[in-house]
Amino acid sequence: MITGSICLAFGPWLVRLADVGPLASAFWRQLIAVPFLFLLARMVGGSGALAVPRRSLVVALLAGVALGIDLGFWHLGIVRTTLANATLLANAATFLLPLYALVALGHRPTRLQWAALAAAACGVALLVGRSADLSARHLLGDLLCLGAALFYTAYLVGIEKARGQLEALPALALATLAAGAALAPLALLEGAFWPRNWTPIIALAIGSQVIGQGLVVYAVRHLSPLVVGLALLVQPMISATIGALRFGEVPGPWELAGAALVVAALVIARLPSRA
Repeated sequence: MITGSICLAFGPWLVRLADVGPLASAFWRQLIAVPFLFLLARMVGGSGALAVPRRSLVVALLAGVALGIDLGFWHLGIVRTTLANATLLANAATFLLPLYALVALGHRPTRLQWAALAAAACGVALLVGRSADLSARHLLGDLLCLGAALFYTAYLVGIEKARGQLEALPALALATLAAGAALAPLALLEGAFWPRNWTPIIALAIGSQVIGQGLVVYAVRHLSPLVVGLALLVQPMISATIGALRFGEVPGPWELAGAALVVAALVIARLPSRA
């Protein structure tokens, strides 16, 4: 889980290093990862792993479209706001899932979940408000990352439904394929499509999408939600450190306070409820 989180944490830096547009880097990230994920699914599950029921196939592909939109929004946000904000705000899916359960399923959030939502709302308000003070570009980047969190929530809901008849790796492979297909026309319209330097793109696809996502998907089934939440905090910590050292994005007191509230919300949201 920690190794996967570390691999994912370097993703935003690699997006900035890529010599293509953010939508193109999101597209190549998916396309290069697809054959590796299908190969891993076949190796782990055997020939029957890719025998997908039609209903699960449709759900996994729809989830993949949501993933593609999520990555498009997120990559656009990464190049417009700080690495710390991009990582923290994109993790807002953790807080949006209880809201989805409340609205769509009629589940009443627990006290801990309400506390997490309140902390997250205050933290996000501080981060976004500070970005608005800095520049309109930073504010747009933050809003794009929040939009990414909305679509990542839709992806998580869809992939969970697909997991009813699918193992983790086949579901991830199908979703990645659909995400790449959804991103392709947008990436082509962006302009800077073909990389001259493939190193950041390949590192992004293999490191973040295959190794990072693959390890996290595998580890989630073997760990408690609290351990998962704590391990995922490695991502914003590393991204913030890279942003400070490489791009001079040193957070001020308001950013630190907002980040602390979001981090606290991430942990609280995954605490087990007595129910």
